Amino acid sequence: MRNLKRLFATLLLVFFARGVANAQTSSEAAPLQFANLGDFKLHDGGVVRDLRIGYRTVGTLDANRANAILWPTWLGGRTEDLLTLVGPGNVGDSGKYFVILVESLGNGITTSPSNSKLQPRGKFPQFSIRDMVESEYHLATTVLHLSHLHAVMGISMGGMQAFTWAVLHPDFMNIAVAMAGSMQSTAYDKLLWTSEIDAVELDPEWNHGNPARPLSQGIALFAEIDAMNLTSPEYVIAHSGSMDFAGFMDTLRKSARTDGGSAWNQIRQRQAIISLDLPGEMGLSLEQTAKQVRAKLLVIVSPEDHVVNPGPAVRFASALGAPVVQLDSPCGHLSFTCISVGPLVSQFLSDPSSVQSQVLREPAAH
Repeated sequence: MRNLKRLFATLLLVFFARGVANAQTSSEAAPLQFANLGDFKLHDGGVVRDLRIGYRTVGTLDANRANAILWPTWLGGRTEDLLTLVGPGNVGDSGKYFVILVESLGNGITTSPSNSKLQPRGKFPQFSIRDMVESEYHLATTVLHLSHLHAVMGISMGGMQAFTWAVLHPDFMNIAVAMAGSMQSTAYDKLLWTSEIDAVELDPEWNHGNPARPLSQGIALFAEIDAMNLTSPEYVIAHSGSMDFAGFMDTLRKSARTDGGSAWNQIRQRQAIISLDLPGEMGLSLEQTAKQVRAKLLVIVSPEDHVVNPGPAVRFASALGAPVVQLDSPCGHLSFTCISVGPLVSQFLSDPSSVQSQVLREPAAH
C-alpha cells in the first residue's frame, strides 16, 4: 500500500513547487519531534490512550508569534514527504514563516493502530477528521504555546483538516488553504473508501483483524482500486498505449504487501474520511456552515478528481465568496503533480486579495 502513496508523494513534490525556489529542508535540519498529550478524548466519547503527536518545525517565530503555518499530512502521508516544499523561498517559506508540519492521527508515526501498545490494531478506537484537528489544536496551544496561526493548509486529507480547522476554530487563523479536500464526504467518496476497506478485510490472512502474516491478496485488490481512482479514465487510456498491462498488474500485485498494523492505520484513517460531515455535525446546511469561517479561504480542486469529490468544496467556497482554482487536467486527484500551484499558494499566503478564481491548465508539453 505504501508504494502508491510514496509514488504520489514523489510526483507531488516534484511538480507542486515548480516555479518557486528549489530550496528544501532535510529531515536532519527539521528533526521529528513528539508531544505527549496524554489520554485524548475523541469527539464521540472514545479515548486514545497516551497520545503522542509527531511534528517538525522549520523557520523562526517572529516577535509577535504571528507567522506560524500549520500543515498536516494527507492520507497515509508523512511529514518527511512535505519537507521538500519547505524552505526559504519555497511554498512553506521558512524565511517568512514558522512552519509546523504535523503527522496526522493514525498515520503510523503519531499514535496509531500500528504503534499503540495500549490499543493495538483493531482495539484502537475509530476517530474523525475533527479529532485530528483537535489533537493539532492542542499541539499548537499547549505545547507550542501559540494563540494564533497565520495559516492552516493541506492537501487531500490535509485539505479536509484545513476546512475543519477553519470551521471549528474560525478566529485562530488568518488564512486557510484547502487543496483537493472537502468538509463533507459524498456517497461517491464513501463508496471508494468502503471498497478499499472491504478489500483489506477480504484478504485471506486478515483473520478478523489479527493477521499472523503479511497481507497480500486483499492488499493487491486495494492497490488496484487506488490506482483506478487516483487519475481519470482519460489519463489511464492516454498513458497505457505502450504499457505492458499484464506486466503492470503483476508488478502491482507482487509489490502489494503490508503488515496488520499498517492495514489498520489505513482503515482507521479511511473511516475518519467516511464519517466527515461538518454541516451534519453542526446541524446546518453546507452554505450555513461556510458562514462560520472568518479566515481568508483558498480552495483548489480538480473537476476530474475521482478520490475526493470537488462539489462540496466548490459550493462551500461559493457561499463564502472565496476564490476557487480549478485544475483542468485528466490527472484527477494527482492534478497537483501535473499543474504547478506552488507559486499561487505562496502568493495567497502573502496577499490573499491578489488571488482570484481561475482555471489552471496543464502545460502543452506535459
